[in-house]
Amino acid sequence: MTQAREDSLRIDKWLWYARFCKSRSLASRLCASGKLRLNRQVVRKAHQTLRVGDVLTFPMGPHIRVIEVKALAGRRGPAVEARTLYQDLAPPEAQPRPPRAPARPPGTGRPTKADRRALDRLRGTDEG
Repeated sequence: MTQAREDSLRIDKWLWYARFCKSRSLASRLCASGKLRLNRQVVRKAHQTLRVGDVLTFPMGPHIRVIEVKALAGRRGPAVEARTLYQDLAPPEAQPRPPRAPARPPGTGRPTKADRRALDRLRGTDEG
């Protein structure tokens, strides 16, 4: 049986402690998926050791997270405590909102069939 070193920690545990994954099994799956990189090297095992100063790169939703490890934790604490474990090197950029449909005066309801045909003629998409 191997002894645990205080200067390193398993990646799956650290991802769970830092609240990037909701459970340790999800963190292990992220490691096994091959989408996680540790110092630019692909990680395939959840037992890979992590040290202070290492850089992790992994997808999280629509963003690619680049995280530098600032501290190793001994437990999964509150979110405020978890934020002290890392520094976000590439914070997610704000997504531009899709354009909204033009505003219609309140109470006008849906366009009638005649209104839709007039709009089609105006746009040049008249098929008839």
